[in-house]
Amino acid sequence: MNLLLVLQNILAIGVPFSVALLLAALGEMFNQRAGVFNLGCEGIMAMGAFLGFLPSFLLKGGALAPWAPAIGIACAALAGVLLGLLFGLVTVSFRAPQGIAGIGLQMLGWGTAGTLSRHFVGGVTGIPGIDAWPIPGLSKIPFLGPILFSMTPFGYFGFLMVPISWYVLFKTPWGLKVRAVGTHPRAADTMGTNVARTRYQALMLGGAMAGLAGAYLSLAQAKMFADDIVAGRGFIAVALVYFGRWHPLYILGGSLLFSIAQSFQLAIQVLGIDFPYEFAVMLPYVLVILVLAFAKNSRLRGPAELGKPYNREKRV
Repeated sequence: MNLLLVLQNILAIGVPFSVALLLAALGEMFNQRAGVFNLGCEGIMAMGAFLGFLPSFLLKGGALAPWAPAIGIACAALAGVLLGLLFGLVTVSFRAPQGIAGIGLQMLGWGTAGTLSRHFVGGVTGIPGIDAWPIPGLSKIPFLGPILFSMTPFGYFGFLMVPISWYVLFKTPWGLKVRAVGTHPRAADTMGTNVARTRYQALMLGGAMAGLAGAYLSLAQAKMFADDIVAGRGFIAVALVYFGRWHPLYILGGSLLFSIAQSFQLAIQVLGIDFPYEFAVMLPYVLVILVLAFAKNSRLRGPAELGKPYNREKRV
C-alpha cells in the first residue's frame, strides 16, 4: 500500500469537505463577534441546500440549465439573509433568549426544507451540480495539485473568504463596530454606533454565508438533496467558532481538522481496514468534543456580551 498516495487521497477528499463548515463557521463568527449566538445555523444550511438544489432540478435539460447553479446560489444566500433578519427580529428587537430562538430557527429551516423537498422533488434525485475546475498548471503540481487546485469554483470561493473575513473584521470600520457591539455595546452606543443595526447586519451576513454553505453541500459536494444532507454540520460550525477563538485563520484550521478526520473514516471503510465502522463514523465528532474539552480556558474568552440582549433604556 502506497501510504503517500493514501494520504493524498484523504487530503483531496478532506479539503473540499471543509468548505461548507468553513463558510458556515465564518458566518457564525460574525454573529458571535456582534454578541449574538445563533444555534439556528443548521436550519439555515438546510434551507440553503434545498434552494441551491431546486433550480438545477427544475431547469434540468432546459435552456436556462447552465444558469441554474448561479440561480440556486443566489436563492440560498437570499434565504439566509431573510432567516438572519427573522432571527434578529426575535433576538435583537424582541430580546428573546438566543439559545431557544436558535433551536426554533433550526427546526423551522430543517422542517421547511424537508417539506418543500417532498412536495417539489418527491425523493432523492441527482443533478449535474458544479463540476471541479482544475487550475491549469497548478493542478499538476505533485501531491499538492490534486488537493488544493482541483476543486470547484465554489470551493475556491470558500477559502478566499478566510482572508476577506479577516480583513473585514479587523481592518474596516464596520468590523470595528461589530467587535465593539459584541464586547461593550453600551460604550459603542455612546460613541454613536447603532447596536441593533450592526447586529442585524452581522446576522444577515452570517445567514447568507450559512445559506451558501448549504448550497455548497447540494450543488458541489453531494449534487443532490436529502433531509439529512446537513448532518449536524451547522452545530459543528458553531463549535468551530469556539475552537477557532473567533478568528478566521483558526476557524480554517478547525474546519480542516474535522473534515480530514471525516475523510479518514471514509478511507478506513474504502480500504477495508479492520476497524469498527461505528467508531470510524464517530471519530470526527469525538475529535471536536475532545479539542473543546481540553482547550485552555484562556483561549475560550469570546465577546464579553455574547448571548446577552442589549437594552439601551436599561440603566447600568
